[in-house]
Amino acid sequence: MVKAVAVLGSSEGVKGTIYFTQEVDAPTTVTGSISGLKPGLHGFHVHALGDTTNGCMSTGPHFNPAAKEHGAPEDENRHAGDLGNVTVGDDGEFFMFSNLMWLFFLQQIPLTGVHSIIGRAVVVHGDPDDLGKGGHELSTSTGNAGGRVACGIIGLQG
Repeated sequence: MVKAVAVLGSSEGVKGTIYFTQEVDAPTTVTGSISGLKPGLHGFHVHALGDTTNGCMSTGPHFNPAAKEHGAPEDENRHAGDLGNVTVGDDGEFFMFSNLMWLFFLQQIPLTGVHSIIGRAVVVHGDPDDLGKGGHELSTSTGNAGGRVACGIIGLQG
């Protein structure tokens, strides 16, 4: 089993910890929690670069090794890093536990091999991801998910 973790932080008080685990030849499982967000939907993606020298802006675009358009996690045509939205309650907190829906699409973010997400970044956005269906000029590239409110580099965990 391979394990990884991303510790999220921001200058806006958003923080969290996201855990990734992968058994041999199995999808990657994601668990974790995020706090400090405004209630509602927030885009949640794996970005291509594990670079935070300029905050979350230097994490680059969504992780997209197959050069596809942005989409929903269940879409055939989507970036590998398109993980959809997290839903934050009125208390500003989100808790994510492994569930079968996530297991379906996380085969696109392996922890080993040429398309490994180790060394890349997790980014939480300020607005909902329209899943490529919003009709905005940014829908097919970013989901028009707004600014990057928190991020963390995905690193191996012991």
